[in-house]
Amino acid sequence: MRLVGPAGEQVGIVRIDDALRLAREADLDLVEVAPMARPPVAKLMDYGKFKYEAAQKARESRRNQTNTIIKEMKLRPKIDSHDYETKKGHVVRFLKAGDKVKITIMFRGREQSRPELGFNLLKKLADDVAEDGFIESAPKQDGRNMLMVLSPTRKKTEAKVEVEAAKAARMAERTANQEAERQQEAELRAAALAAAQPKKKRGPADNMDPDIDL
Repeated sequence: MRLVGPAGEQVGIVRIDDALRLAREADLDLVEVAPMARPPVAKLMDYGKFKYEAAQKARESRRNQTNTIIKEMKLRPKIDSHDYETKKGHVVRFLKAGDKVKITIMFRGREQSRPELGFNLLKKLADDVAEDGFIESAPKQDGRNMLMVLSPTRKKTEAKVEVEAAKAARMAERTANQEAERQQEAELRAAALAAAQPKKKRGPADNMDPDIDL
């Protein structure tokens, strides 16, 4: 068999008995890593540590994995400008959230004889949302429909961070506005209370000049 050392170094082609002896001397395990190779390949390693690190990597991979959601938006080849802008806004919102979007152009009747209408519409939409998404799957005919898939330019995790940051900013602004309103109400109450206080009447002694002898 071909033997690989614990650091990945090539030991060479050795007999199984010699490989086992080297494993015992190094207090390591002899693990066959490529049984279908000719000759088979084995490696000297700490198999327990190898399994632990592999499990750690698998857990980290699952933790970082995000579920890919594909939204769908359906359009007609002769869609009017208002509906187009509305649906384009939805597509941009999906892409900004980190989701893929499948665009479906639905042909009816004689429209099926003019596939260029759907192709041109898909191209226009892709150009209009180029800042937030790109074409993952080019337009293709699928029966009576024409399909295209757009992918977000940013990962879902990045989009989520931005959404959370914007939410935090809105909360901070709302809190600041509420505090300003409370302060203004307190000042108005203080002013109203001061205005409601009765004025002190001036008595005879208040009008006397201290320099005049009576």
